[in-house]
Amino acid sequence: MTDLQNEFWDRIEDVRTAMLGIKGQGRLVAMSPRVDDDLPGHVWFITAKGTDLAKGTANGPCDAQLVIASDSEGLYADIDGTLSHSADREALDETWSFVADAWFEGGKADPDVQLLRFTPRSAELSVTTTSSLSFFYEMAKAQMAGEKPDLGAQGVVTF
Repeated sequence: MTDLQNEFWDRIEDVRTAMLGIKGQGRLVAMSPRVDDDLPGHVWFITAKGTDLAKGTANGPCDAQLVIASDSEGLYADIDGTLSHSADREALDETWSFVADAWFEGGKADPDVQLLRFTPRSAELSVTTTSSLSFFYEMAKAQMAGEKPDLGAQGVVTF
């Protein structure tokens, strides 16, 4: 795994909101991504069965897009992958949160709960410093040395 991939998996753990959509449907919707070290290689989403995402994946996996722009985590990503339904109870247990609990009266057992699994295929990633102090230090250092500042990394990643 490349350093940029490792940075992605480390930083996405604390991302609160991302935009997720099925390719060809023309829109992305705000969702809360969840990752878990016990379930590597996937990003999980909890939604209701009546949503466009749940309906769109009802007949099988779909090509999908996940977009992240998180200043607090210094993670910016445009990710292509596959979105599919999941009946994995362990994954639901691992990814369930108080946020999901607020949306479903019956908690994890609510019949309207639909777990979705996003499996990344490739991405354009940028990771940046999240500290204002580091940012200003790098800017000052670059200015004094006549170089460009080192504020992170960017590249294309294949998962």
